[in-house]
Amino acid sequence: MTERDLEGWTIAFDLDGTLVETHGDLVGTLNRMLVQHGLPTVPMEGAAELIGGGARPLLEHGFEQAGAPVEQARDPALYDAFIADYIEHIAEHSQPYEGCVETLEALSARGALLVVATNKRTDLSELLLNKLDLTRHFAAVVGPDKVSAKKPAAAHLQEAVTLAGGDPSMAIMIGDAAPDVGAARAADMPCIVVTWGYTPIPPEDLGGDVLIDHFDDVEEAIDGLLADFYVTRALAGI
Repeated sequence: MTERDLEGWTIAFDLDGTLVETHGDLVGTLNRMLVQHGLPTVPMEGAAELIGGGARPLLEHGFEQAGAPVEQARDPALYDAFIADYIEHIAEHSQPYEGCVETLEALSARGALLVVATNKRTDLSELLLNKLDLTRHFAAVVGPDKVSAKKPAAAHLQEAVTLAGGDPSMAIMIGDAAPDVGAARAADMPCIVVTWGYTPIPPEDLGGDVLIDHFDDVEEAIDGLLADFYVTRALAGI
């Protein structure tokens, strides 16, 4: 498939489970919280699907899975302790997925504007991306505290693209879970779903436009979506 110039297009990326494999550090912090409360830890791999909704849902699911009442996980002091511990360990095990950096560089070279649209707090997202030397690839990093409503609301993606200097009508979302697809659908954006992330729903059942198994497939998926976009415009006489 012929590559198009991506000038004028914005590619929005989810963070956890899409750009960066983060469950080692997130579940590590969760397990330290559980141990401090005399509870059994949760298996590292089995807990990966708990990630995606933010720290509070992760704590609630983790404490429930360990047999504790959910009310215990809603203690504000526990949340503060979780965040403090996570900041200290945020990039001990977290790494960009294979092919991530090369793909970001290739998209930028083709003229695309890149933005992170994540339900992870902006300060935590920026800290993680800085430690992994990924911030330089993005025009903006936009967590839920920077927008009027978080994913799956359309506003998160629309406002993230605008903050990055892009046009929401010429944007594509790339994510791994239901909030990403839901936000893209609400914003009328095409959505590429990755299969390597964190989702309790099988990726093929999320309802994305394209399903990919590796970062090497991102450009081809984008080119296919753009081909459909320009064919539709041509047929409409635009």
